[in-house]
Amino acid sequence: MTRMPQERWEKAQKQLQNISDQDYDKVKGLAAVCRPLRSVIFKTPDDHGMDEWDDLVIPSDDGVPLEAWYIPAKGGPTDKLIIFNHALPMCRAGFPGHLGEPWSNYDGVEIDFVIQYKHLTDAGYNVLTYDIRNHGRSGSANGGMSGIGQWEWRDCVGVKKFVDSHPEMSKMTVGLYSQCMGGNSQYHAIYQRPELFENVRCMVSPMVVSMAAIYDAFSELQGVQQYQELIDLELIKMGGFVAAEMTPHLWAEAVRMPVLMVQVKDDSWTRNPEDGQRTFDLLGSNEKELFWIENTTRRFKDGYNYFGRHPERVLGFFEKHMN
Repeated sequence: MTRMPQERWEKAQKQLQNISDQDYDKVKGLAAVCRPLRSVIFKTPDDHGMDEWDDLVIPSDDGVPLEAWYIPAKGGPTDKLIIFNHALPMCRAGFPGHLGEPWSNYDGVEIDFVIQYKHLTDAGYNVLTYDIRNHGRSGSANGGMSGIGQWEWRDCVGVKKFVDSHPEMSKMTVGLYSQCMGGNSQYHAIYQRPELFENVRCMVSPMVVSMAAIYDAFSELQGVQQYQELIDLELIKMGGFVAAEMTPHLWAEAVRMPVLMVQVKDDSWTRNPEDGQRTFDLLGSNEKELFWIENTTRRFKDGYNYFGRHPERVLGFFEKHMN
């Protein structure tokens, strides 16, 4: 059940009566971030020389069809598997901001996840990667809304069940690469079904974020920071969750495996490194590391592309925990 305290509800109603049409359009635009734009599959494993791969369709735990790729390790499948998921509004290929509008309205840059699969397969890992519901080519659900983990955890569960029932993948050592909205979803999945993830060796967790931090930063840039309650009201009217419910803070304590968290320290999308630090502090893992990407403010260009450009830290983490 969506929780919006009575006092916030009443404040939102008052804001609705007094807000200008221009500012109201900005508020509605911010809420619409949770109705994700679909990114196209602009690249496949073939583009980076991985010519042995399979298209799959995996059922989410609630039946939503998830389009996926299975890419075996270089030289043929090994006994190690990385399950890789993505951020909003991306897909398993990455993000096509370089192709222009509408994607460039987020950021006009290419985010290439396929080169990241290349790093993994070259290092001896099989990769299973998938489009989360309402993204890429996967099925629609929940009115097209994203819950930033509140619904999408079911996709993480469905994919892990698929792995556990597969005649070959079920025998593999499993690690996770779960980022941003996909990371929030993974935390929630572990919270909901801890027994399903007990055998996972480790997780790389880039760019997990609370929507309240994003809304605070972007509303300030647009001059409507005083309307947080009204943003929540618009989210509820769209069939979604309020910002305070869309956060990894609620589920981080359930994560007990070794974690490498990666964040852009001066991220212009949040302007709040304390949000990432709090998520890290709440993790239940005994072995965890927080790596800050510094000397940039660009979440898309430098955050999501970090592994593609600098694979050493991520590969070193997996090597330590997957062997």
